[in-house]
Amino acid sequence: MANSSSSSSGGIGFVGLLAIVFIVLKLTGAIAWPWVWVLAPIWISFALGLLALAAVVLVAWKRP
Repeated sequence: MANSSSSSSGGIGFVGLLAIVFIVLKLTGAIAWPWVWVLAPIWISFALGLLALAAVVLVAWKRP
């Protein structure tokens, strides 16, 4: 019988953890930042992902 093991890495990443920390700090009044900056880790990572996707599509489109 073969010994097989598998593991999956899941959970919250650095960006998610940072967003949660900022949200908790905002809700407790520890920081007085606008919500746009509190949620910045989420929208900045989303924007970078869209930028990377656009670059891949552009390179694939330019190839003959």
